[in-house]
Amino acid sequence: MSHLSTAGSMFKHLDGHDYVIVGGGTAGCVLANRLSADGSKRVLLLEAGPRDNWIWIHIPVGYLYCIGNPRTDWCYKTEPEPGLNGRSILYARGRVLGGCSSINAMLYLRGQARDYDQWAQLTGDSRWSWQNVLPLFKHSEDHWRGASALHGTSNPYTDGNSGHEWRVEQQRLRWDILDAFRDAAVEAGIPAVDDFNGGNNEGVSKFEVNQRRGVRWNAVKAFLKPAEQRPNLTVLTECQVTRLRMNGRRCEGVEFIRHGMPMVASARRETVLAAGAIGSPQLLQLSGIGPGALLQQHGIPVVHDLPGVGSNLQDHLQLRMAFKVSHTRTLNTMANSLWGKAMIGLQYALFRSGPLSMAPSQLGAFVKSGPEQATPNLEFHVQPLSLDKFGDPLHRFDALTASVCNLRPSSRGSVRIKSADPRAHPAIAPNYLSTDEDRHIAAQALRLTRRIVTGSRAMQRHTPEEFLPGAHHISDEALIQAAGDVGTTIFHPVGSCKMGPDSDAQSVVTPQLQVRGIERLRVIDASVMPTITSGNTNSPTLMIAERGADLLMRG
Repeated sequence: MSHLSTAGSMFKHLDGHDYVIVGGGTAGCVLANRLSADGSKRVLLLEAGPRDNWIWIHIPVGYLYCIGNPRTDWCYKTEPEPGLNGRSILYARGRVLGGCSSINAMLYLRGQARDYDQWAQLTGDSRWSWQNVLPLFKHSEDHWRGASALHGTSNPYTDGNSGHEWRVEQQRLRWDILDAFRDAAVEAGIPAVDDFNGGNNEGVSKFEVNQRRGVRWNAVKAFLKPAEQRPNLTVLTECQVTRLRMNGRRCEGVEFIRHGMPMVASARRETVLAAGAIGSPQLLQLSGIGPGALLQQHGIPVVHDLPGVGSNLQDHLQLRMAFKVSHTRTLNTMANSLWGKAMIGLQYALFRSGPLSMAPSQLGAFVKSGPEQATPNLEFHVQPLSLDKFGDPLHRFDALTASVCNLRPSSRGSVRIKSADPRAHPAIAPNYLSTDEDRHIAAQALRLTRRIVTGSRAMQRHTPEEFLPGAHHISDEALIQAAGDVGTTIFHPVGSCKMGPDSDAQSVVTPQLQVRGIERLRVIDASVMPTITSGNTNSPTLMIAERGADLLMRG
């Protein structure tokens, strides 16, 4: 058991742990499981939010109630974005056990082999190549198809407890309008495929999801609950970590507040930041590790001037196009009728299927914006619904939304503290559409979406009529302006503590995920990605945690 003392300090001390993990999200849950599998090591996991015991976390469509809700979300907002025509947007990050895996879209995507081969090249470490990360993806996975060269299946935990780990299933509903979009995409030259996760994800298909029989399968169910019975693992929720506890350039643990009481947790071996692409750079900066001028501006003593902390922020900007449709059923009209609502509820109660089981997007496509692209650089998320903005009610007419994002943006943003107060949210500036390349691809993406929806035979029977952003946007200039009006995050921030070789002055962690210039401190989460993956980022983050756990256990 953990040892508590006050020992002549205003802090209550929590001692006796080998590893202290900050953040109970996807990466933190994996780390807690893997590290505590060694019964000789004591592990402490600290999460700022509550436990994941709210019903809307587990009903898949409950993301509508979790995102933007302080019960489960940090509710960050970006700074006003010039590329979004001066708008500030919601920047959701999970503040609950399970982190973003408890509130996200549940889509299982790895990205492309080229992403990881590029990481290996950028870091000078072949452990990050596709060949060497594929076994990590398979190790975590319980895929509905069973074991194969590309997929894993249920395996026992190292202490003998069996579990399903990262369950991947097909979605449990279909829509005629999405079948029509799929056929239209094939007309446009996008091949129909049945698996986005083989290394090159080009094609159109239904998304696979992290669910088990119509219920969200978050990182808590997959990794934490099976490990919590171990006597060497302690999990504490509602712990706001305020800073790292430093002795010179050696990290010895963290300071945090729980239920109003200031506490200290000491780590005998290492402290691990798994607080995500916003939380990890913020905690480093609050602790005196980061750009020296920024820290001095806020009166924080500089422990280590590490300029890359908070830089290199990357995200996928989705451009929402919406079309009125006819001669088909969409969620808009189903959810706006009492009979439709009753049928939706009954279908889920009896069969765990239907709209309540649906991820935000059911159909996806990966495609090249132009012939100059070697691999797909656009991702579509297609939905049988429409609304003005997230959180607003669905429109009362049938409609289709086709969102498209640039998978490899050249724009780079930042995360910077605005205060020495750990409760103050940092300044988040993604810098969307800040390069000519990104603006050009945005215009290409909108034109391609129109070609698929309004220029195909497969969609003509539904008489699609574009109403967002509007068919009057024709020129590149008008389309770029429209992209700024309709663009919003798809909640994939990465890269703000990037890994790199010694020669890269902007790298924050080594390829072994150790913070440069600091002893006994690692960052293991999405912030270490040197470049963003070509797809949704939750499962790549899980893979990073698998690699990080292995590195920690090897010392």
